[in-house]
Amino acid sequence: MKSIKSTSLNEFYQQAAQFTGKTIETLLPPGIHQEIGHFNVFDIAQTLIEVKRKHIMPYNRRAYYKISLIRGRNKAEYADKEFDIAGNTLLFATPKVPYHWVPLDEQQSGSFCVFTDEFLIKNKSGILLDELPLFKAGGYPVFEISDVEAEEIEWLFKKMHQEIASDYAFKYDLLRTYVLELIHYGQKLQPAQALHSNQNASARIISLFIELLERQFPIESPSQKLKLRTAKEYADRLAIHVNHLNKVLKEGTGKTTTEIIASRLIQEAKILLKQTDWNVSEIAYSLGFEEIAHFSNFFKKQTATTPLGFRSSTPI
Repeated sequence: MKSIKSTSLNEFYQQAAQFTGKTIETLLPPGIHQEIGHFNVFDIAQTLIEVKRKHIMPYNRRAYYKISLIRGRNKAEYADKEFDIAGNTLLFATPKVPYHWVPLDEQQSGSFCVFTDEFLIKNKSGILLDELPLFKAGGYPVFEISDVEAEEIEWLFKKMHQEIASDYAFKYDLLRTYVLELIHYGQKLQPAQALHSNQNASARIISLFIELLERQFPIESPSQKLKLRTAKEYADRLAIHVNHLNKVLKEGTGKTTTEIIASRLIQEAKILLKQTDWNVSEIAYSLGFEEIAHFSNFFKKQTATTPLGFRSSTPI
């Protein structure tokens, strides 16, 4: 049975070795085994890990973070959204959300770096990656940028390439600052409202609700069943009245608790329909629907198509 795929760093390097003709040992940066966590940087034009021979990046979750500067014509699928890209793109990927990058021509250039959250711990910056708007589930951090912005980011990647090849004793400390600089660059591209939220009681409730909602995902097995489904269940877990939760979410997001839950359920349903071979009954059960008819009606109401209709129109 096809399950949700999560690409590990080891699998990433096996794929890289296959498409570059190099060994894994030569792809690993010198001295990285002495470090906390993992980091590496690649030149797309030289390695062509994801575009050589029209190879397509598989649609899956990855066990590492990735920041890419892509210069070329592409299509990106991020969770349940699609983006047509022409020109310069800055893409931030998180282990929480699957994505798919399809190069539409062979003229691709740019760079990307991969790293784990442990790699930034040594920096003692206090930054929690999954708390940043860039990496929060539900976001779509794919930014089309100007030539000037692309040159600035390319220069930063060039410094990464130079530093990782150096024998400087503290090069990984310096590389951590470059990663943080890239992250802050992306933060500046985020809408202002995503970066500045009032830390009042209502904002705290919204934050806790979203955290609780996202903790239910991803669904990785047909035997895994969603624990919280209704607005009242979330309100009870947060120890507040459901009417108060609805009021806070409506004022803060413009949507009711039920609407937000439904939107997240549909996003996961689309991922499961697209990425697994589970039957509709298994998907319905894992998302908390006791009857397949209830799930089908819910899906059609939200998307104007049936689960099977969506699956047949979307390549797995």
